[in-house]
Amino acid sequence: MKIGIVNPYSWDVPGGVGFHIRDLALKFRSRGHDVRVLTPSSSRDLPDWISSAGQSVSVPFNGSVANISVSPAALRRTRRWLADNAFDVVHVHEPVVPSVSMAAAMLSSAPLVGTFHAALGRSVSRAIASAPMRLYMERIGVRIAVSEEARRTLIEHHGGDAVIIPNGVETASFRRASTDPRWMATDSRPVIVFLGRLDEPRKGLSVFAGAIEGVLDKMPGARFLIAGRGDAPEIRRQVARFGDSVSFLGGISDEEKASLLTGASVYVAPQTGGESFGIVLVEAMAAGTAVVASDIPAFRAVLEDGRAGVLFETGSSAALVDQLLGLLADKARLEDLSKAGQRASLQYDWEVVADKVFEVYRLAIDMGSPAASGTRRTRDLIRGRQEHQEREQ
Repeated sequence: MKIGIVNPYSWDVPGGVGFHIRDLALKFRSRGHDVRVLTPSSSRDLPDWISSAGQSVSVPFNGSVANISVSPAALRRTRRWLADNAFDVVHVHEPVVPSVSMAAAMLSSAPLVGTFHAALGRSVSRAIASAPMRLYMERIGVRIAVSEEARRTLIEHHGGDAVIIPNGVETASFRRASTDPRWMATDSRPVIVFLGRLDEPRKGLSVFAGAIEGVLDKMPGARFLIAGRGDAPEIRRQVARFGDSVSFLGGISDEEKASLLTGASVYVAPQTGGESFGIVLVEAMAAGTAVVASDIPAFRAVLEDGRAGVLFETGSSAALVDQLLGLLADKARLEDLSKAGQRASLQYDWEVVADKVFEVYRLAIDMGSPAASGTRRTRDLIRGRQEHQEREQ
């Protein structure tokens, strides 16, 4: 099958959507499919199967920064990319973001699949802005949401429905990762890890930092390792008094991340909101690391309401301290959570996820081009597929 995948965000700036597209494309290419990706990028060193739509601009979005391409040149490059490739299906990610995904969805004559990643709250302004887009959205034959939160956002803002297919993880690379002696926990020195952008408040580094003193008061041997890009000078000053109990690792590679998680006692996800999934939670679970996460809907879903990890009151460093102390003092519970997390992570393996996405491609092709996802036929197909999945589970 010849598959076109469109990324609205810059390939040059690491991010969850870009990683998802990269891994999905590589998985399908490994299965013999001809996959091409269109993305904003200023790099001159892209693989031959990735085409640049040009440079991006930075725009604040959902508590973060989106690097998107909105220029007339990007529109021309999108049109040319579609014309030069006779795609069997075009898969656009975040088609409501004003970038090349939206352009591809408007211009493509091939069957369209759209994946929605974002989780947004209700607001009158968003509802008003979304209303004119509903007709355009009907061009997308089948819609995928990466979580129930992303599906809720889609329905509330744009109407229609979506089949839920989560983000994928190469779980084997985390299950088989070797530990790094620099970061490995011991009985006397448990290791507690944070991973995420340091300068995005919603990632919750301040919540994590606020728990350090309370844990060290009871467990003075504990180590807190903070990995991620960006800077947080105020928090660095705040935790400097704890000496080598706190280390900032900066940006780390995928291999280093797997080693860090495999050797840790606990991975903490203290995000305060704006998350539609929890891919690092799944990575930690696959590595066999106990997860402690803020009680937001996306994380609650991944942790199966607390069966595969521990939830704490969102935004509360005191609640995080209580959960960490209780967990680190109970080795049997740590072991049980490790096993439960590894079992739960298997449903997110790329082999499983790619199979589900490919089923959606076939469905979109069967429906023709362009299809109207708001029709009764599409809703019934999505509902029928979900019911079939439930019977198989």
